[in-house]
Amino acid sequence: MTVFSKIIAGEISSYKIAEDENFYSFLDINPVAKGHVLVIPKQEIDYIFDLSDDTLAQMMLFSKKVAKAMSKVIKSKRIGIAVMGLEVPHAHIHLIPISEESDMSFRNPKKKFSPEEFEAIARSIREAFE
Repeated sequence: MTVFSKIIAGEISSYKIAEDENFYSFLDINPVAKGHVLVIPKQEIDYIFDLSDDTLAQMMLFSKKVAKAMSKVIKSKRIGIAVMGLEVPHAHIHLIPISEESDMSFRNPKKKFSPEEFEAIARSIREAFE
């Protein structure tokens, strides 16, 4: 069972943004930007391109809804999207608020937030989610 599956099961806490029957989104606890969100399928599959076509399409549509909510409350020019898939063996999409291309670099120092700041960020995005 991956760390993401444990988050979905409630065994590990997260700063939840939104979920439906197939997907779960939450703040990355090692963010490269304020409001950095992960979107994961509830089905534990390692590689994003091993998802069925339908699941991948639905995941992108779910991610779009999350990104629109993020755009309403996090100041940025765009919400960037990245799929790396090496950190955790569970398919996931990174949604990252960006104002320039270098904001997407995973080599940038990670942002530090207190638990209260993480919760405030998550709450603001949750409240903007439609």
